[in-house]
Amino acid sequence: MDERFTDYLRRQADGIMQAQHSHPFVRGIGSGTLDLARFKVWVRQDYLYLIEFARLFSLASARAPDLASITHYAGLAEFTLKTEIELHRSYAREFGILEVELERERKAPTCQAYTDFLVRTAAVGSAGEFAAAFLPCVWGYTEIAQQLLDQGLPYEPHYAKWIGMYCGPEQVELNERARTLVDAAAAGQPKAELDRMETAYLISARYEYLFWDMCWNNETWPV
Repeated sequence: MDERFTDYLRRQADGIMQAQHSHPFVRGIGSGTLDLARFKVWVRQDYLYLIEFARLFSLASARAPDLASITHYAGLAEFTLKTEIELHRSYAREFGILEVELERERKAPTCQAYTDFLVRTAAVGSAGEFAAAFLPCVWGYTEIAQQLLDQGLPYEPHYAKWIGMYCGPEQVELNERARTLVDAAAAGQPKAELDRMETAYLISARYEYLFWDMCWNNETWPV
């Protein structure tokens, strides 16, 4: 049986994924010891990221080559707007962060760069490039949450909820659909297109690592 293209991509990104798994932010979620101040940075910044995520899925739907892709991107946009963003709003309410504060938050440099890369890829890249570019976010969170769950849920309820959300049935299903979309986009493509897809995937995977680092260090604009 031939290897799935997404399995190939995951192998190429293994070093990046291992760095994510070992990042102190991720390990802190799993152990329940992550400083809540750092987690609040993630809530604020990821909320802004998700707004752009929903926007680019809408853009991708308009450029999608077939009905299956349109349906998939529309489903991802709905999941992002209804489920993921609501998770962040619920965290914000628990932390006393007003919704208007979330809306007024300014993207940190890494968040700005990552979302700009994704929107540009959705606007001018091929369907395969975009499918590969957004996969590390969906797949990475699923993989990380599942590994943390295997270690046992932490007593800290905020982090237990995070793990449960990102390895829950709906997230797992979206992850498999995202992988299937990338595999389908890669089928029969010339090496040049596969190389572009791989490049897009690896860039996003690196940005995923940098996002954890951004939250850990409370990254801000220097000037």
